[in-house]
Amino acid sequence: MNDSSWGAPPQAGYWGPSDQGPAQGAAPAGPAYDAHYAQQTRPMPVVPDVPEHGGDQDDGKGAARLSGPLFRDEPFRDDPYRGENPSAQPYAEVPQNPEPMPDAPQPARPQPQPQKKSAGRDLGAAIGVGLGLGAVIVASLFVVKAVFVGVVAVAVVVGLWELTKRLQERKGIRAPLVPLAIGGAAMVVAGYVRGAEGAWVAMALTALAILVWRMTEPPEGYLKDVTAGLFAAFYVPFLATFVAMMLMADDGARRVLVFLVLTVVSDTGAYAVGWRFGRTKLAPRISPGKTREGLLGAVAFAMAAGALCMQFVIDDGTWWQGLLLGLAVAVSATLGDLGESMIKRDLGIKDMGTLLPGHGGIMDRLDSLLPTAPVVWLLLVIFVGSG
Repeated sequence: MNDSSWGAPPQAGYWGPSDQGPAQGAAPAGPAYDAHYAQQTRPMPVVPDVPEHGGDQDDGKGAARLSGPLFRDEPFRDDPYRGENPSAQPYAEVPQNPEPMPDAPQPARPQPQPQKKSAGRDLGAAIGVGLGLGAVIVASLFVVKAVFVGVVAVAVVVGLWELTKRLQERKGIRAPLVPLAIGGAAMVVAGYVRGAEGAWVAMALTALAILVWRMTEPPEGYLKDVTAGLFAAFYVPFLATFVAMMLMADDGARRVLVFLVLTVVSDTGAYAVGWRFGRTKLAPRISPGKTREGLLGAVAFAMAAGALCMQFVIDDGTWWQGLLLGLAVAVSATLGDLGESMIKRDLGIKDMGTLLPGHGGIMDRLDSLLPTAPVVWLLLVIFVGSG
């Protein structure tokens, strides 16, 4: 083994590269090797070199690499830097922290908030529009009856326009609007002036006008257009004529008021009870928002209001008649609401229109009123007469 690789400085007796070394077996002279002790010194065992990257190689300067316990050419297996970066210090051990580093603080996750039941509409706008409509109706009802009839006729025409427009947009059905609008307004006026007889005559003439009016267009789709027109004439203006017929009585204004109050109270009770306690669906395929608990609320509210109205508002009326009247109103109003929901579901729409903020369209307010009108008219005639 070449001692020049130990790194000791040249001393006396040191031979350079051109000198010839001593005879084999003789100890080299110098401070590290005393001749007196040379014979007593045990030579260091030679440890085979561990080849690095393919075996022993010269360093390029004529000096061979030294290997042994003090010279390790093999990178430390525990050294995380030597294996990846050969120029890093091979003997410096990376200090290991026996305690794990604390985790970085994580932002607190927001806790899920319980979902609140939503009304599904702008209640502020709905209440404001409802109060405004109520004021107009009551004022016209008790000031001049003819004005109230005009309000009903306008509502009928707008409702027909919404219904026919939705039918054309969603189903391609072209129900003739002009004869419907003229005939619908005539039906309301005829019901107020001539009663049931005038309403039936106006209905027949309106149906005839629908058949003739549609003949001016190509025959394709004639049957479905005429059928839709006849349905619209019966559904909107003809049922509305019963409100006008209620107004014909001496206490007609109070009868109409009872009709309106009971219908609104029924809807309000159904909404309030169903929103707070509703669990069981009433008709999930038609109107998923309605519940059986809401129906019970409608019945309870309407019966209580009916008893009070028949006792204190209608002449010769009694509280038990009001209970029956309230029950009938709750059932008919609910069926009317479900009927229009069936139409809207078939058309694939949420509301019939957007005329009334918070309510939708005029038809969305007439849905429970229209089928309830003939029920209230008939029961009041049975209980207290036609007046």
